[in-house]
Amino acid sequence: MRIIYLDNAASTWPKPPGVKEMMAEVLDEFAANPGRGGHALAMKASKTVFRTRVQLARLFGIQNPNNLFFYLNATQALNQAIKGFLKEGDHVVTSSIEHNSVRRPLEYMRRTKQVEITYVEPRDDQRFHAEDFDRAITPKTKLLVVSHASNLTGVILPVAELGEVAKRHGVVLLVDASQSAGVLPIDVEQMNIGMLAFPGHKGLYGPQGTGGLYVHESIDLEPLIHGGTGSQSEAIEQPTTRPDRYESGTVNTTGLAGLLAGVTFVMEKGVEAIRAHEWELTKRTISGLQEIPGVEWYGPGIETERVGVVSFNIAGVDAAEASFILDQQYGIATRAGYHCSPLGHQTAGTEQRGAVRVSFGVFNTEEDVDALLEAVREIASAFNPA
Repeated sequence: MRIIYLDNAASTWPKPPGVKEMMAEVLDEFAANPGRGGHALAMKASKTVFRTRVQLARLFGIQNPNNLFFYLNATQALNQAIKGFLKEGDHVVTSSIEHNSVRRPLEYMRRTKQVEITYVEPRDDQRFHAEDFDRAITPKTKLLVVSHASNLTGVILPVAELGEVAKRHGVVLLVDASQSAGVLPIDVEQMNIGMLAFPGHKGLYGPQGTGGLYVHESIDLEPLIHGGTGSQSEAIEQPTTRPDRYESGTVNTTGLAGLLAGVTFVMEKGVEAIRAHEWELTKRTISGLQEIPGVEWYGPGIETERVGVVSFNIAGVDAAEASFILDQQYGIATRAGYHCSPLGHQTAGTEQRGAVRVSFGVFNTEEDVDALLEAVREIASAFNPA
């Protein structure tokens, strides 16, 4: 049975052919420690890491590639950004759809540093409006942190407008680009983004174990991890130079080589083209689901553009069971549950049952969507006979 993979919001699959080839080249030819020696193999590893940094800087409009630091995923990057920036008594404004990779660090800072948090809700149109974040800002606000797009409903937040709000109030905007990097245009300078966290294994089509954090040069974070950096080794304190200050230990050179190939693929394909393709699949899915009796889907309708994520439930069927049936009987890979985003489920009204989520990538087709809709139609009919 052919697998129809619709779990790209968790990790894109398959990867472009060049990803595996780049990783194999590193393993076969120069899997040395970058920045830890002057010999030829170490230098080749260092150049590969730097090339990846430069390519990502081009994608995100980052002027200085050394202001981009590599981590294993967006979660580590967000922890560094949030815990390294906030001080005792600071106030943070965020949204009510945040992933646990934002919510949990914030709540940790509330418990340990008495940081105050305001969660902004969407309006009745299920969209977030910049004015609501503007009104939530107080003289104590230091950070505005939002997901660029929801991993549950796909709703897109007005990041460019929020950048203007942050700039006007003199606060830092931190964007979680887990569902938008490689899918939505991002320019950190034009959008006034002070910090940008992103995974490499989703819309950038790199391997798992890759991700990063951009930090504007005017922002100083307290490093979460201290240790070897390959530079200023004689110093007791962590180096002040970037990116070394925030990259203790050996980076995932093999993975970053694969990420370089993934980002190159995205840039050659074009972010706008990828976005348009996923949006067409999303509209086709929503239009089909709303015609199936007993199916409830969540988030804005097709009149409001979103990223390629659609969550739904089938009457009479537990979300986990529906996902299991889709997998075992139809060969369709989805994700069920709470998607590490209980805040989002509270906002969507699904906190008691979770949902089945389908999410698209560049390799999905209209035929994939049609197969999904037919499977959901059969499941709904079986559990809800006329």
